[in-house]
Amino acid sequence: MTDISIEDQLTSTLLKQTFLDEEALDVEDYKKMAAAYVSIEQCVAVLSDFQADCSYIYAGNFGKLLGFSNDLFIDSAFEDCIFDKLNSEDVIERHALELYFFQYLKNLPEEEYRNYSTYSRLRSSDDKNKHYINHRTMYLKRSPNGSVLFALCLYAPSTNSEFRNGIDAKIVNIKTGETISSEKYKPYTESLLSKRELEILTHVAKGSNSDQIAELLNISVYTVRRHRQNIIQKLQVANTTEALKTAFVMGLINI
Repeated sequence: MTDISIEDQLTSTLLKQTFLDEEALDVEDYKKMAAAYVSIEQCVAVLSDFQADCSYIYAGNFGKLLGFSNDLFIDSAFEDCIFDKLNSEDVIERHALELYFFQYLKNLPEEEYRNYSTYSRLRSSDDKNKHYINHRTMYLKRSPNGSVLFALCLYAPSTNSEFRNGIDAKIVNIKTGETISSEKYKPYTESLLSKRELEILTHVAKGSNSDQIAELLNISVYTVRRHRQNIIQKLQVANTTEALKTAFVMGLINI
């Protein structure tokens, strides 16, 4: 199986949203909110600004475990400087969970999306000194057209050090305490890629290149390449390899 990144899919999905020019961004209010949360919980908070494609990282005492002793501004809406310190398989699952989260919230009324959060438990990348980290994602502000403007990710030490496969991924209604079953949110991702895009991605997963796929489907190489680029953008990943991995994790293709 070709190694692909779900991170690219997530990146494309969130950064390629349509942002409204007239949208008034109150980033300072959200920066104060993130900093206040860290001052109480001593966790690490990442405030992502998808329109500006940047992040503000606030490091409490727990930040030392992740290599942060001071607050940090990064020129990316995704905290790769933290992801690099986590188990790579867990990071892929975490990205897949956020894609599900994004698609699920798109179908909720404006007044409800703030009631939901993702929950997961991630492993550090250090096998000798393994740490378990609780992770949450919340979308703080959405524009009138449904585009997510700000997200807050929280990293805190987990008291559960029991080994378990997977990241215990959950989407939770934090108002009612209800855990949303995967049967409710996974169907929203089925329409993420078109039938033709899924067909092309399946051939890529089998090892076919663009020329071979064009011949198999009786379409031009240009059309195949255009579809491949659309796949990368829709899955918000950096390349086809990441797109494949994301699609496998999300169950979009299965060979």
